Amino acid sequence: MRDFAISALREPPFPTGRHGATDQVASESIEWARTFGLVDSSQRVHRLERADAAGLAGRACPDGSVDGLRLLTDLISWLFVMDDACDEDGLGADPARLGPAISTLLDVLDRCGDPYVAPPAVGPLGDALHDLCRRTRLHDRAGLLLRFVSQMREYLLALLWEAGNRERRRVPEVAEYVQLRRHIGGVHPCLTLTDLASTRPSGPAQRADPGLVALDLLAVDLVCWCNDLFSYGKESQADPDAHNLVTVLAKDSGTDEVTALRSAAHRFNQGLATYLDAEGALRAAGDDGIRDALAARRNWVRATYDWSVVAARYA
Repeated sequence: MRDFAISALREPPFPTGRHGATDQVASESIEWARTFGLVDSSQRVHRLERADAAGLAGRACPDGSVDGLRLLTDLISWLFVMDDACDEDGLGADPARLGPAISTLLDVLDRCGDPYVAPPAVGPLGDALHDLCRRTRLHDRAGLLLRFVSQMREYLLALLWEAGNRERRRVPEVAEYVQLRRHIGGVHPCLTLTDLASTRPSGPAQRADPGLVALDLLAVDLVCWCNDLFSYGKESQADPDAHNLVTVLAKDSGTDEVTALRSAAHRFNQGLATYLDAEGALRAAGDDGIRDALAARRNWVRATYDWSVVAARYA
């Protein structure tokens, strides 16, 4: 499936990069996950190492601060552990089990990383999530903290939607899937922490620019659809009804797998063309602040493609 994705997807025409501290942060993030109990066996440690969260973060944030890269990498590690718990450990197919877990994680988010308000006793995922919020809070940028917390809340609630579908063996409609996939992918909070790591972050007015808001959705779609195409082979073997763009398009059109794969690749390529047009318009009209935000988005699109080409996670 990786060969198909490489041949069918248009390679994002953006420069590649890699943060100089990527290898250092990779080992630090694994230790962070160990400290919070996110990985409690050699098998889980190996699985997280193979996932290469730092490899993705280092490509997506090649010019940010080391502290910002570390925070972004830890978030991606957390998302990988949560994703594995849902997809491979059975939690994500049982709303009755997932609901209470999500509820306690929402309690953690409600505290916004306040060091003076003790988070509830929620176990490793909750403790690590509180640490992510606490460290985001230390940057003293209330708007970005609230944005991050809100986006993580949307991610968690979308997991319940996915779990309900899995329990009923329901394949969602295309428009429904595209909308909820934006949240389940966890890309929005990753973009927020990438902005936080920037040496020249955009201001509130720039982040509220309707053009940048629309571009964010295009970037998130591209990241998620790229992920779907590269991961489809592994996911479809484990679950023929997997939540994946290819599965959704096949169900919607009544076509076979090969046709659906081509349709998904076409959707990505069209989305990339739309993204390039929208980015060009913003770049021509915007100031330096918005250009830095644009660079962060294109870095994420390019990083996802490059990381997916070599990702052991999809093997």
